[in-house]
Amino acid sequence: MRYRSPMAKDGKSGKHQLTAIIDDDESVRNALQGLMKAVGLKARSFASAEEFLQSGVQRQTSCLIVDIRMPGISGLELQAKLNAENCRIPTIFITAHGDEKMRMQALRAGAVEFLAKPFDDEALLESVRAALESGSA
Repeated sequence: MRYRSPMAKDGKSGKHQLTAIIDDDESVRNALQGLMKAVGLKARSFASAEEFLQSGVQRQTSCLIVDIRMPGISGLELQAKLNAENCRIPTIFITAHGDEKMRMQALRAGAVEFLAKPFDDEALLESVRAALESGSA
């Protein structure tokens, strides 16, 4: 399956939409940022939820890829905080330590997908495409 860049209803392609990657593992951040760049998507990575929140890019973010377990604010806590601030970003959770309870909590709170590490690049890209399209509706 070939990745196709999403098209927003305003005619802007996904390359103009920011995908934020939040993971405390630098190798994961680098790999995901490289993957997004390889398919023509704009991405920015953050080592923590706190770093993302301090960046001020929440309202410009069209898709969020976030690890569940991180030092400080967890991915689920970040999702709850953003939702409470009425900043609903289509979110894809990635985790090596997820369970069904976490998965259901994330999906009930509006997550687009919940992927277990290691995950298939194509599955992630399809989830990103869906997230970008849902955010432009």
